[in-house]
Amino acid sequence: MGSQRQKRRTRCPERRVHHHKRSVLAISAVILLLGTVVIMHGASLEKKNRLYMAQEAELKRQIDDEKKRSEEIDKLKEYIETDEYIEEMAREKLGLVKENEILLRPEQ
Repeated sequence: MGSQRQKRRTRCPERRVHHHKRSVLAISAVILLLGTVVIMHGASLEKKNRLYMAQEAELKRQIDDEKKRSEEIDKLKEYIETDEYIEEMAREKLGLVKENEILLRPEQ
């Protein structure tokens, strides 16, 4: 009877070791799977980041272009309010001349 107890005691550690190896293998597989998912998701986020960076650069360029255009419009607005512009338009559109000016027309 004593020999049977010793056999049982020797078998239990083998079962525990075998069960322990399965647990370690299962945990390792789960960690490997999670690592793979994290890496793939990271690559996807990096791709999106590059796309957003390019979009940001394009929008900054558009903002700079619009600022330049706004400055040009402000300068034109100031010029339109001057007497020089009014005289220029009167000459071009209405054909008016100043009192002291003589118009020379080419011979036909």
